Amino acid sequence: MLIFKDLISGDELASDSYPYKYVDDIAIEIEGKMITVSNAIDDRMIGGNASAEEAGEGTDDGTESKINVVYSHQLVETQFDKKSYLAYLKGYLKRIEKKLEENNPDRIEAFKTGAQKFVKERVLANFSNWQFFTGEKMDPDAMVVLMDYREDGMTPYFVLFKDGLIEEKC
Repeated sequence: MLIFKDLISGDELASDSYPYKYVDDIAIEIEGKMITVSNAIDDRMIGGNASAEEAGEGTDDGTESKINVVYSHQLVETQFDKKSYLAYLKGYLKRIEKKLEENNPDRIEAFKTGAQKFVKERVLANFSNWQFFTGEKMDPDAMVVLMDYREDGMTPYFVLFKDGLIEEKC
């Protein structure tokens, strides 16, 4: 299994256990789905021993719908308007470019060109559709994961810049 970790923070952002594909040699698009998560508390885990003779106080157990990628990788939703996202993105792309200078200088030009085109055509053109997530550490210098829904309005998908990731085998 591959774990996609943020190059800057080291946070786990996704894995190959979800359907994914590379887009325009600049991003990875990961398909998520809605899952139901139980909020039930197992009394045995906290020393409870329910009596058969007495009705227990009980708790109000419930379930919640969550997006599997967000839930499994503990992504944290954040907010941006277009101006603040562009300010963040400018700094983030420079940080990735610096990492490429150190590790893969041949990739810099393709990254700069591809990222500009991708952001203009896919992100800014539909800015109001996107939701934004950070990794568990909420590092302001790290990658912000983008999420939108497919045309069916039910299937979430995530976009991550491939040059901002470390692929780690588990």
